[in-house]
Amino acid sequence: MKPLILISPDKNSTVKIDKGELISFFKNKEELIHQKGQPGWRNSDTEMFPVIGPTEANDFMVSTPKGDAIQDQHGLLRELTYSLMENGADFAVFQKEYTANSFLKNSKFPEKSTKEKLFWPYNFSFKKTYELTNHSLKITFEVGAEKGMPFMLGYHPAFKLSGNKTEICKTKTEEVSLQKIMDGGSTAYPVLNTQEIKLIKTKGFNIDIKTGGFNNFMLWTEVPNMLCIEPITAYPYSEGEPPLSKELFNISNGKDFFEVVITPF
Repeated sequence: MKPLILISPDKNSTVKIDKGELISFFKNKEELIHQKGQPGWRNSDTEMFPVIGPTEANDFMVSTPKGDAIQDQHGLLRELTYSLMENGADFAVFQKEYTANSFLKNSKFPEKSTKEKLFWPYNFSFKKTYELTNHSLKITFEVGAEKGMPFMLGYHPAFKLSGNKTEICKTKTEEVSLQKIMDGGSTAYPVLNTQEIKLIKTKGFNIDIKTGGFNNFMLWTEVPNMLCIEPITAYPYSEGEPPLSKELFNISNGKDFFEVVITPF
């Protein structure tokens, strides 16, 4: 599958997608997305599903109504490959499908994990749709599964920064400096109970991120040239909470929809 390019109606914005991954978002010739090969992270976006966060403390076991599953950090969705279902000049639809109890090779094994194979006891489909307008990029997720399936969902895009540690993230009630996020190390910084956050820069486009269905964010970076602003259904690192507790999971309605709207301004 060759990288796919979307162009906004006014021709001022372009998006490049490689096998379902958002690898570029240009607005008026400014790149907004962290580029592979640059310090910080080997990817530019991914999804976390059906769990968010580490599973090692539970010996990689996740309890479900259909029995225990083996999951590594952030779940097994990333081990599947997207298929392109449909596309046009300014939109594209990708999908992943999983058959219950199928074993998937764990890409973290053996360097970062002791589990060679992962599995989940439910069938699911996962659809990711991009829609580019003159003003924004909307990304919609559709989770199709058996009613009652527990799941967590997180979207994990990485945004390009100046490298000068001058950027801040703002909500209506909170302001977080890049240095504070970096000081948190590997545990992502929580910004909870909000559906909108802004990345404020000293140069170039600021970025507004509005969400539907998530209601929380995690902020993560260990370098000054990029920042992951991650919409999540639940924050998995809360002190005092047992790892992977039932309270962290959504329950499938059969079809569940989530969206992220990225707007440069």
